[in-house]
Amino acid sequence: MHRYIGALCWLFTLLTYSQELPPIMQYHSNQYGGGAQNWMLTQNNEKHIFVANNEGLLHFSGENWQLYPSPNETIIRSVKFANDKIYTGAYMEFGYWFFNDSKELTYQSLSEQIKDKLIEDEEFWGIITYDQWILFQSLDRIYLYNIQNKTFKILTPPSGILKTFKCDDTIFFQSNNNELYEIKNGDFQLLSINAEINNARIINIFNHPKGYLIHTRKDGFFLLENEQLTKWNTPSDSLLKSVNSYSSIQLKSKDFAIGTISKGILLLSEKGELKEKISQTEGLANNTVLSLFEDVSGNLWVGLDNGINCINLKSSIRTFNDDSGLLGTVYASARYKNMLYIGTNQGLFVKNSNDRKGFRFLQGTGGQVWSLFEYDNTLFCGHDSGTFIIEGEKATLIGSTEGTWNFSIIENRPQMLLQGGYNGFGILKKVAGTWAFSNKITDFNFSSKHFEFVEANKALMSHEYKGVYQITFNESFTKVLQWEKLTTPKKGKEASLVKYDDNIYYFYKEGIFKYNRKSNAFVKDSLLSTVLEDDNYISGKMVVTKDKRLWLFTQDKIIQITTGMLSEEPVISQLFIPAEVRQTLTGYENVTFLNNKTFLLGTNDGYFLIDLNTYSNQNNQVSINRIAQKQSQYKENILPFKEGLELSFKQNSIIFNYSTPVYDKYRTVEYQYKLEPYSEKWSNWSKTSTVSFDKLPYGNYTFNVRSRTNKNAQSNTQAFSFTINKPWSLSTPAFAVYGLLILLLIVIIHYAYRSHFRKQEIVLREENSKKLKLQQLANEREIVKIRNDQLRQDIESKNRELAASTMNLINKNEILGHIKKDLQNLEKKGANVKSVLRIIDQNINEEDNWNIFKDAFNNADKDFLLRIKKVHPGLTPNDLRLCAYLRLNLSSKEIAPLLNISPRSVEIKRYRLRKKMKLDHGQSLVTYILEI
Repeated sequence: MHRYIGALCWLFTLLTYSQELPPIMQYHSNQYGGGAQNWMLTQNNEKHIFVANNEGLLHFSGENWQLYPSPNETIIRSVKFANDKIYTGAYMEFGYWFFNDSKELTYQSLSEQIKDKLIEDEEFWGIITYDQWILFQSLDRIYLYNIQNKTFKILTPPSGILKTFKCDDTIFFQSNNNELYEIKNGDFQLLSINAEINNARIINIFNHPKGYLIHTRKDGFFLLENEQLTKWNTPSDSLLKSVNSYSSIQLKSKDFAIGTISKGILLLSEKGELKEKISQTEGLANNTVLSLFEDVSGNLWVGLDNGINCINLKSSIRTFNDDSGLLGTVYASARYKNMLYIGTNQGLFVKNSNDRKGFRFLQGTGGQVWSLFEYDNTLFCGHDSGTFIIEGEKATLIGSTEGTWNFSIIENRPQMLLQGGYNGFGILKKVAGTWAFSNKITDFNFSSKHFEFVEANKALMSHEYKGVYQITFNESFTKVLQWEKLTTPKKGKEASLVKYDDNIYYFYKEGIFKYNRKSNAFVKDSLLSTVLEDDNYISGKMVVTKDKRLWLFTQDKIIQITTGMLSEEPVISQLFIPAEVRQTLTGYENVTFLNNKTFLLGTNDGYFLIDLNTYSNQNNQVSINRIAQKQSQYKENILPFKEGLELSFKQNSIIFNYSTPVYDKYRTVEYQYKLEPYSEKWSNWSKTSTVSFDKLPYGNYTFNVRSRTNKNAQSNTQAFSFTINKPWSLSTPAFAVYGLLILLLIVIIHYAYRSHFRKQEIVLREENSKKLKLQQLANEREIVKIRNDQLRQDIESKNRELAASTMNLINKNEILGHIKKDLQNLEKKGANVKSVLRIIDQNINEEDNWNIFKDAFNNADKDFLLRIKKVHPGLTPNDLRLCAYLRLNLSSKEIAPLLNISPRSVEIKRYRLRKKMKLDHGQSLVTYILEI
């Protein structure tokens, strides 16, 4: 099965085109917010990038993209920076853009001045600057604009224009019939060259020591010398004829970059040799290259049919990516006898160091490769199947143990090697000039991945799940005599142990520890551990390369440690390649020295080549791009960018946007800021390029921002001063108003107090008057009460008198009745008593008695007779008389003498009175009369 898999891998990798490519950054349309196609690129003095895009002009500050639609909402075909302006050409429109006071791009049309001279459907595909002239080229004419006197000149070739070119002080253009013209003295003239060029579409024209190099679409290069045209033969001619070139430029390095229609980019040397072929397979976003531009840092910007790419040609890092997945994750590498070996989880692969052909699979090595170790002019491979010896493209298995991790030289025993495996240690021996597996070392069966010798037969071994062991071998290295676990350090996941500069180091998340032979313990190395303080621990893997460098890996960078030349202090340097970019398998990071400070770093799908000769931290200047007032969460008001900016208090929520134009895939820009005097301390380093301050107090402020690239702090601070004015409520006019208001308030208070006191006086007067009235009323009530009491007493007196008078009448009538009765008896006996009887009758006259009683009764109970007469209008005078007697609560017996009738007759009258009053049977007559 291994052979079958190996054979398949070998067949596939034979076809692989291998090259280490510069880093490529991709910007897609959803990132920059414009159209897919990008026709031309340029750069201004601040290193910002501007792109002619289908949707308008793109501006890239290094942090943020911004799209400015063309004035007539058409495709912008051309763009060129010159004289602090960005000139653009579009459909029926050309002009320039400039930054206004708010650092926003503003457009100024030039074609509007000669609008009546434009040809219908004219589109401007090219812009060339020459002295004080700006040339706008359409497919029909060339418009020459003089920036000094702001005048125009128009050149109209008879057969139109395909493209214009500039070489030093010479301007060419090719007509639609493929003729080549030169512009001289404000006019054009046809170059008399042989007809071979007339069948070729010219892509670009470059300077050459002998004249001009003309690059054509499908026929390669021609040399124009003294108006004589000859073919410029290059090693890449067959390749150039197989592609359809669309754009090309000559780089500062004198190399040529050629953009094709469907084959990506070709990079040729000054002599025309193919150096790089970069297509979609190699990481380009699209194979159709519409435009090329080299920025001041040597980056190659690529305008594609779908997207924008930036290729870091000057980068010290080159990448090899295996998109096919056949190579796998790289665990080990070695440069041996001019061959580059790569050990992966798929097996061992090899290629010639300078060969552009792909890696070839070494048969028999299918499976996991753990290490490659060179010793005694022999390359050893630690493999899942055991140990291989590698010679050229042949791999020989010399030990079929369960698996080999690593190898180590045994002091004073040059013919022996110690190997660590899945199940302890083993010995390799060289016998008769050939290395072979000798024996397994018994009495120790732990997995032994990381180990180093302390003495001739004593070693330390790190086990990430158990800790560090000290192991003592016998003299013949056939068995372990003794092993013990050290108390420190504690076990560390993905930790490792290496020997560097005759010291043994152990590295895990708690720091870097150095072995102390005297105490037989690891002690934390305070100096080396400081390099980890600001970084997140991800792996304790350490690697020592052939050039005596110690490599460590953290979240944000790769650390390399070398021995100081003039002191014992180690020299620590850093490569700022974060883990998310490295894409290495945690715990299995690997670095190999190749040559001349070039190192190979294995990744999950290939490797990096790092050239320390060219690796440096560029000093890039930070700039403040925009200042805005924050009006709401989604709304901003762009503010003028001028020193000493004065803002109203309502504008006290400020947003700053800044950037450092670093266009390098493996360089990370971070920013710090402070707002004095609001915050005197610098903020924490952050990748965010925008900061907002909300509701600042009034006062004078200075905003400071600085950046660093790959954590290399630089003195590139940018400052901006502004003032937030006092709120109107604290201004001088406001205080004047406040003074007037205070005076007015004093006057108002004065008059208010006067009015208040007047009102109080009136109130007091009214209260006193009310009190007097109340007192008067009280007095009157007292008088009334006294009068009422007097009246009550009078009534009671009269009632008593009435009662006494009534009783007297009753007694009198009773006495007179008895006397009358006795006299009547005497009269019957013959006595003459008539005169006496007449006198008695006169004294008991009922009517007289009633009149007397009535007057007394009305005085005591006024209006009673009227009230009862009103309630019962049918009552007779006798009835009223009875009611009056009943109101006095007189009994029938007492009433009878007053009416001069018998008590029985009184009862009868009472009965009749009840009927007239229509009283219920159970209702008391006396009670009813008393309640009226």
